[in-house]
Amino acid sequence: MTDRPEDLQRLLGLLFQSHPWHGVSAGPLAPGVVTTFIELVPNDTVKYEIDKRSGILKLDRPQRYSSLSPEPYGFIPRTLCGESVAAFAAKEAGRKGLRGDLDPLDICVLTERTLSHGNILVKARPIGGLRMFDGDEVDDKIIAVLESDPTYESWTELEHCPPVLIDRIQHYFLTYKDMPGTTAARVELAGVYGAETAREVIARSQVDYRAKFGDLERMLDEALSPLDDIDA
Repeated sequence: MTDRPEDLQRLLGLLFQSHPWHGVSAGPLAPGVVTTFIELVPNDTVKYEIDKRSGILKLDRPQRYSSLSPEPYGFIPRTLCGESVAAFAAKEAGRKGLRGDLDPLDICVLTERTLSHGNILVKARPIGGLRMFDGDEVDDKIIAVLESDPTYESWTELEHCPPVLIDRIQHYFLTYKDMPGTTAARVELAGVYGAETAREVIARSQVDYRAKFGDLERMLDEALSPLDDIDA
């Protein structure tokens, strides 16, 4: 039996699939480069979403309109849109009474390459984001480029993207929650920000995650520490 917790953690990773939200790290370079779990790709005509309890990708609902996700879309593991993210959004937007939506932080990954399906991990470099409110809930959308994508690797700020692409992304996120027969907009775009602010939002979401769920790597080490006293 190994007396090193990191070895046992690696072994458990071989025996069991990690939960995409809790069992995967955002990566050692976060928030500059982040591991991203892709739930949805542009050719999906139904909306997939992670089941928070099991970690299995589930069908959330059929897309009700013809608009599809313009780019691969998912979330950053071990993040949470909570109090710190909400406080930052409230300060930047000059709003009161905001709260986080208590979901992992959403991210849209720009790439020239075609991803044929979701339920995969990619590395992405944040270049900006959309500050969005769903009622009084903060629901930021980070915009990133696929790491090492030769077409977009020179894009370091949202302003480097063609305006038509940003318009398309904004339109999707402003309308994808609307229900047929309704006229009132459910989602509000409160602002657009650049790479530095995107990294700040990600860092705050990591703080919110640890505040709610604790430091999982530390907790695992503590749980396995009794094994250090067992002879091999």
